[in-house]
Amino acid sequence: MSEKHNAPIQNQEDDNQNWYSSWFDTPYYHILYKDRNYREAQVFMDNLTHYLNLPEKAKVLDLACGKGRHSIYLNQLGYDVLGADLSENSIAEASKNSNETLHFKVHDMREPFEEKFDAIFNLFTSFGYFESDEDNLTTLKAIKESLSEYGFAVIDFMNVPNVIENLVPEEVKTVDEIDFHIKRYVEDGHIFKEIDFEDQGRKYHFTEKVKALTLKDFQDLMDEAGIFLLDIFGDYKLKKFHKTESERLIMIFK
Repeated sequence: MSEKHNAPIQNQEDDNQNWYSSWFDTPYYHILYKDRNYREAQVFMDNLTHYLNLPEKAKVLDLACGKGRHSIYLNQLGYDVLGADLSENSIAEASKNSNETLHFKVHDMREPFEEKFDAIFNLFTSFGYFESDEDNLTTLKAIKESLSEYGFAVIDFMNVPNVIENLVPEEVKTVDEIDFHIKRYVEDGHIFKEIDFEDQGRKYHFTEKVKALTLKDFQDLMDEAGIFLLDIFGDYKLKKFHKTESERLIMIFK
């Protein structure tokens, strides 16, 4: 799988419905987002695992784990962690950190796991990529089916009203001497991010597209999936959720 990392990267077609399968599998995705605040993410993991009161050596699934940075940290906290992601390149990279209690696998989140987990984390807006509501519902059902009897699941999503209110329409972000030209807009119930850049004489274009799911949307999906929403938070310090002011929509359910 690691050999694919150096394969020529195809520009994503505008009509490619599975945009995530091409964009997430390029090294440029990781370059653009490499400055994410991982200390903040670790504080979130600390707060979350403390709130859930997870038992020692609990089995944790990091669903849509990317290169596994959060899986690795959760493992360092003493948990038996499986990181799963659709991107073969990301899993190949993450797997370099595998040990007896930390494993990674390529997996489509719409499919349930045979094994059961004490906690399932879907973090940093890694939901709502699919074209159809049915796929989002299927994903929630798969999460529910993969939980142990006393397990909890967490979806950490953007708070859509706040995001739309503060949307930056255009910006240029320079990382590793690459100028990423970014445009953001809302259309057809989705939040789009168009990303254009040039590297080594080649031009690239990618589109991120995430369904603008509100708390009400999630509640409707969860009701249909037979899921019980236990608690809602509005940021990584687990402060109370406010429907317009909170930056995040963090949902604890089972």
